[in-house]
Amino acid sequence: MRPKLDVNLVRLGRTNTEVSAVSLGTWSYGGPNRVGEQDVGWSGHDDTAATSALIRAHELGINHWDTADAYGGGQSERLIGEMWGDVPRSDIFLASKIGWDPGEYGHFYHPEQIRKQLERSLRNLKTDVIDLYYLHHCDFGEDAQYLDGALELFSRFKDEGKIRFIGLSDWNSKLVLDHVGRVDPEVIQVCRNVANDGYTTSGLRDWVEENDVGAVFFSALDHGLLLGKYSAPQAFPEGDTRNRVPGFGDMELLRKLSSNKEKLEERFEGHPAPVLHGLIGSLLADSKNSCVLVGQRNPEQVEAAAAATSPLSKDDADWVKSLYR
Repeated sequence: MRPKLDVNLVRLGRTNTEVSAVSLGTWSYGGPNRVGEQDVGWSGHDDTAATSALIRAHELGINHWDTADAYGGGQSERLIGEMWGDVPRSDIFLASKIGWDPGEYGHFYHPEQIRKQLERSLRNLKTDVIDLYYLHHCDFGEDAQYLDGALELFSRFKDEGKIRFIGLSDWNSKLVLDHVGRVDPEVIQVCRNVANDGYTTSGLRDWVEENDVGAVFFSALDHGLLLGKYSAPQAFPEGDTRNRVPGFGDMELLRKLSSNKEKLEERFEGHPAPVLHGLIGSLLADSKNSCVLVGQRNPEQVEAAAAATSPLSKDDADWVKSLYR
């Protein structure tokens, strides 16, 4: 085994669990996928590369792996579940979610569907317990009719030892803020990046820090768009969620992001992953008890992510954010 890097760890709020500041997101492990007319997966997935990425993540100390029942209809969970012969299950803080498959019940959060999906996730992941189990979004039906039932079930799952902590997620930070009082999650998960900081402007960050809740940020790279590596408009294969991101077709924006990439490389010259260091480190700079999810599809991406776990100074973070406003 190769030696571990000095990966920064953060305390994930009142879970009192130390997780890697840059954690591993596995949405892409589900491969290309469609729901109705919408592309909701990722092209370019390779099981062998992903398996190698998970092994390398463990070697480097990236100990928080995030998945969901909906990623490839369980494919992402199943791939992780095959890893426990190479990676000790006890070394990984494992998160999954429920909320995008209504099954036969007409709503994602129908009690019978929640119970069914949890049992399926446990089987897929080949584990007796999921460390962190999220309500994947905040659509709880008309007048939030399914919320109380979902919370009662989640509490029962805790008592049964099937989950350890409850999480609440959504793309919209304001929706999470609207529901955290009733849900009382140990962890929240929201979209946050240098171009979209609803986490701060909504007031959710203040609530999180006042209540010692862990915060997990996804889409930190805006599906890779913020990396600034595209010199022409992109079209992705069917089933790739990036087809729904308008920025990939906006030449003016692509030029700006490419210019920002060069500025980050100049500012953080000598860093092994200067662009990631700037984009991720600026999010870690001003939020305690928080980590950033980054998709890591192969060992090379894992190594780049592992090198970008340090928060920036306030001056550097403010400078990075100013590039994207």
